[in-house]
Formats: sequence, C-alpha cells, structure tokens
Amino acid sequence: MVTRTTTRPARSKASVRPPSRRRRTLRIDHHKRWRPRSRKGGRCGYTLDRTTCERTGAHYCEPRADRVVKFFAELLRHPAGAMANHKFVLAPWQEHEIIRPLFGEVIWSEQWGRYVRRYTRATVVMGRKNGKSALLSGIALYMLCGDGEESAEIYGAAKNTRQAGKVFEPATKMMKKSPVLAARLTHIKNARRIVDEEKGSHYEVIPSDADAELGHNPHCFILDEVLSQPDDSLWKAMTTAAGARTQALMLAITTETSDQASFGAEFIDEADRVMEDPSRAPHHFAFVRKMPRTVDELERLWRLYPARPELPVSIDPWDERNWNWPNPGLGDFLSIQSLREDAEEARNDLSKENGFRQFRLNQRVSQVTRWISMDLWDMNAREIAPQPGWIAGRLEGQRCWAGLDLSSKLDLTAWTMLFPDGSIIWRFWAPESIAPHLDSHTGGKFSEWAQDGWITLTDGDTIDYDTIYDDIETDHQLHRIVDITYDKWCGEPVRQEIEKRTRLKTVESDTTYSRMTPPMAEFMRGLKAREYAHYGNPVARWMADNLECKSPRDDPDRIRPVKPDRGKTGKRIDGMPSLLFAIDGGMRGMPAPSIYESQGMAL
Repeated sequence: MVTRTTTRPARSKASVRPPSRRRRTLRIDHHKRWRPRSRKGGRCGYTLDRTTCERTGAHYCEPRADRVVKFFAELLRHPAGAMANHKFVLAPWQEHEIIRPLFGEVIWSEQWGRYVRRYTRATVVMGRKNGKSALLSGIALYMLCGDGEESAEIYGAAKNTRQAGKVFEPATKMMKKSPVLAARLTHIKNARRIVDEEKGSHYEVIPSDADAELGHNPHCFILDEVLSQPDDSLWKAMTTAAGARTQALMLAITTETSDQASFGAEFIDEADRVMEDPSRAPHHFAFVRKMPRTVDELERLWRLYPARPELPVSIDPWDERNWNWPNPGLGDFLSIQSLREDAEEARNDLSKENGFRQFRLNQRVSQVTRWISMDLWDMNAREIAPQPGWIAGRLEGQRCWAGLDLSSKLDLTAWTMLFPDGSIIWRFWAPESIAPHLDSHTGGKFSEWAQDGWITLTDGDTIDYDTIYDDIETDHQLHRIVDITYDKWCGEPVRQEIEKRTRLKTVESDTTYSRMTPPMAEFMRGLKAREYAHYGNPVARWMADNLECKSPRDDPDRIRPVKPDRGKTGKRIDGMPSLLFAIDGGMRGMPAPSIYESQGMAL
C-alpha cells in the first residue's frame, strides 16, 4: 500500500498563512458558473437602477441578483449579536456563494413564457453559529414582499414550531427595525404569522406534521435542520404542492447528521453530489461545507476547488487552518475564540469530541463514508462506449481476471472482467420484477439501461441462473479468463456449475476488512493515476456513486464496502464488490507458466 500524507503541500503563501479574521475578498465570475446549455428565450431585458440585462438563454442575470443584495442592505438590519442594528450588508461568502447564484441564475420557461429562476430547490450545509438564522430570515422576507409574487405563501418548519421560530423571530425583529417593512407588514404574534396586505401574502411557521400540511401552495418553504426530520414526508408534501408557482423556492439548511441511515443523511449526500456535479440536477442549488474526514475526501476538495485559500490543509480537526471551510462565517458571525474554547474542551474530553466534529466541523460522526467521488470516476472513462458489445469485441482473446457477486434471487447479480490495460467489462442480471422499484429511485433510468443492453432482465420474479451460466460461458470463449474470484455467499451449487461449464479456477473471497482492504487501496490508487477504463458504463457509475466504505475506529487504514439497505434506499453497489474481487485476482497475478509453454513438447 502506498504511504499517504495527511498534510497538504503548500501551493502558495495563502495555503499556509495563519487564519485571518479579516473579511476575505472573493473573486468570482458568476457568468462562468456551470449552467445548462440552453439558448431558449430572447433578450432578458430585466432592469434595475438603469442596468439592463442583455443576455439570452440560460444565464446569470446580474440585475436580479443585485435586487436581492440591495434588499438586504437597504431594508434589513441585523436582529441580534455584535452586528445588531447595523445594516445587513451580506458577507462576501453569503453574497457571492449563496445569494447571487441562487437568485441570479435564470432559465427560459416555456410554460410561463418568460425567464424564471433556475433553482427551485436549495440546500445549505455548514457548521452551526454561522449566521444561518439571520440569512434565512432575510430570504423569507424577500420572498414575502420583494419577489413580486401575488398571494405568496411562505412557510417555515423544523423539528418543532419552537425550532422553526428561531428563523421566524429574527424575521419579526428585522421587520420592526425597518421603517419600510414595518409600515407595510403586520405581525400577528399569536398565529406566528407576518402578513403583507398589499400583495395578499403571508409568512408563517407550520408544524412538521405532513398529514396536516397538504393544502398549501408555497412560494417558498424553508426547512431548518433537516437532520432532525424523521423522514421525507414533510419535504415531499411541500415540494409537490408548489407546482402552480412560477418560480417557487424550496430551501433547506442543516448541519451534518450522525445517523448514516436517516433521511437527513440521504438529503445531505445528494446535495454533496450536486456540488460535485451540477449537471446532476440543474434545478438544485447546493452549498456544502464539511471538514473532510479522510485523505481521499481532502484530495477531492483540492480537485474540486483549486486555489481556494480557505480550504482545509489537512484532516486534523484541531488545526485552526481547517476551520474556515466548514465555518464560512468565522470572523463574521462566529468568534474564533469560542471555537478555540470548544476545541480545547473536546480535545480533553472524548465525550465532547463527537459534538465538536458534528456541529462545529460539520462532519458526519460515523464510521461510514462515501468512497468514490464522481470527478475521479469520470476521469477514468478513457472512451465512451456506444453500446456494451463494443467493449468486448475490442478485447477479444485477451487475458483477464473475473469477479462474481451473486446476490439474492430477487436482486442484481454482477460479473466483472478486469484486463491488464485497466479495461473493465461488467455484466448485470436482474429479475424484471424489480425494475419498477429501481426505476422509482433512478428516475426511470434502470429500465432504459436494460433496454440499451447494460442490464439483462430475466423473466419472472427471480433471477434465471441458466442465463448467468450461459453468459459466463460466452465470455470464457471470447476472453482468456485467468480465474474467478467470488463471494463465498454465492452458494456452492453456483460455483460448481460454473466450474463444470468452464473448467475455470474459482477462488473464494468475502467483503471483510482483511480481504477488501488491499483491492480497495489498489483501486483507489489506480483511479488517481487514471489507470482504469470503465468506458462510461452507466450502471457501474450509478453503483460507484452509491458505494460507501467503513473503517474500524482503531484502524482507519482498513476498509471494506458497505451494502446499503436495498429496500429503503433503492441503492445498489453489486458491480463494485465484483470489480474488487477481480482486482484481488489481478493482484495475485498470472498463474505459473506451464513447462510446455516455456520448453515446448518433447518428442
């Protein structure tokens, strides 16, 4: 295994400079942000203070973003803290990394015949005490009376109404401190409601009971601390109710969760994936700031955000240079001294360390981590195969190692062949009965993959083993398979039938730490060196994106894959263990050459 360092090499003086409390100057060209390549729509024409946007198609509309920034600065005042009663001039990170892209990105709507906000969903994930309540309150007030929406309904929710009130109460204070808003809006205290009579709009706090929240038509919904939600029922109830609005905004903000299997974990993971690849969900705005837990996570941040001075320099939770990334408000809203005090207590008291990591560093306090970032995966495509058979034909007659992960009769089975040049071929089989279930978790892509030949669906409710045996025989005739490494849970009858049909050597394995650590370490090394070629296999990409790994607390260098709850999440990773089995075979090397190959046959 290659020895890794947890210290980031200095790229510039900025990367080793002690943390500064001065406000950072962000240099962001908003016009270069990723956006869909859409040319629909004519000249934008949106005008504010004699500035008119002349752009067309999907674009960043600066006057629209200016409108929100000026709303904060000219109408709002900070409700509490050291900045109380001062004008709400957005901090650079608030303005340029949240407000401007969130409200400035627009796209042409065929339905409404005009430009509308591109983002209908937003997720903000960062450490606590970074000024989120005041920011959310300002957004709520803007959506209430500054967005130009008639009869706008703005709702705020959290674990309970008391928690939701932590966003609502600063909004009432802001309203009362602003002469313009105080004259226009009415606060109905007992109902926890702010009313705008001029537009017939209101902002109110609602309980987190989804069954009672089905009659709303939200223009904006704010969900505070997603980690405290028991499930996705409230979020679904509100997002599905907003279809009649021209540019509704569903906004969620949270700190990391400690429950890997929760709705909050799935919600945050999706936002993290969107940050990594915005094309995954062009309508979803994501701002995720988490302290990396592993060297791989740290290196992923360096690849995604090169030359950012506030990036962590290591995975050391006690190094102050690493605190700015999960705490963008450090120095603006969050005191460095309070963070130092919390760190000192956590360092000397193990019972407080998890709390410091979760709430201050925004780390998931769990032994399970997402393993492969998609930017790293995509760098190893080499070429994009037009169809599955194209790959096999190019590698005909070549040696390879095979891996088999045979799942239950009601699920996917994966077969992988790894070639010496790093090429990878997968086969996937599944009973056709599971297609509707997996379609619901992949946006219908699972059936598309089957139609395109990337997955073989067998008739009925269970996998047809004869189809698997026939396909493996076909691969055996087309390629020179050295051996097959298989999961011992595959079952002895399956192994015996494969050996009977192919005469190939089979090697038993499993997904324990001892068996998985070497091939996983080798695979990650090869990915970083761009030694593999998956040829854009869409099913494998889906599975790689779902793959999580686990390490024991006392030995983080040992890892193994974690199989997700198949029924609840709809995630599948079967192609990854089968690949790791094939890598395991490749690490064992070629079989010893026959004496006849080296000396020939004696006459």
